[in-house]
Amino acid sequence: MNSLREVPVGGKARVIRIHGEGAVKRRIMDMGITKGVEIFVRKVAPLGDPIEITVRGYELSLRKEDAGSIEVE
Repeated sequence: MNSLREVPVGGKARVIRIHGEGAVKRRIMDMGITKGVEIFVRKVAPLGDPIEITVRGYELSLRKEDAGSIEVE
């Protein structure tokens, strides 16, 4: 499984599925990260957390833990 946290800065990925359950999964989906959407990794904070991405035309910061639950190709 490749997760969003493994995508390098400047890389693009397409969401295959979101692992996890409950409130965390719902929150990620509410931010527009759903199956099939393309994500561009803009930058990563100096200590590696959070990750800044562009999804559906807007910028979003995700915790590394949350990015690890997003399976991409």
